[in-house]
Order: sequence, then structure tokens, then C-alpha cells
Amino acid sequence: MASFEVLAPLPGTVVSVNVKEGDQVKKNQVLMVLEAMKMENEIVAENEGTVTAVHIAKGDSLESGQKIMTIG
Repeated sequence: MASFEVLAPLPGTVVSVNVKEGDQVKKNQVLMVLEAMKMENEIVAENEGTVTAVHIAKGDSLESGQKIMTIG
């Protein structure tokens, strides 16, 4: 199975990171919460797999399109 990158859909601040490297994730599982425009947005997995890299941490400011994590 090919790995895929999870990208920030909009600029904002990381409120929480719900998974870590090595975690198994299912499709539509919440990976993280991103606060943007005073709203909390849940970022979910598009596919199932194993988290191979987490590129962000709680409190980080993200740009739209920035790499959040890699799932393989």
C-alpha cells in the first residue's frame, strides 16, 4: 500500500494531535484538531494505514497545504 501525506486544508493553529508514529488509523479517524478562524476543525484520515511520521506538534501554526503527517 502506498503512503500518503496529510496536508493542512487551511491555515491555523494545532489544538491537539490525536495520533503518534506507529499508530494504526482507520478511514475517517480524527488525526488532529486545527483551530482556524475561531473554529475547531477535525482533520481525519482519508485512508487506513500506519502513521509513519508526524510533522507537527500542539501549538504549531500551520500554513494551508503544509504537511501534517505521513500514513503508510
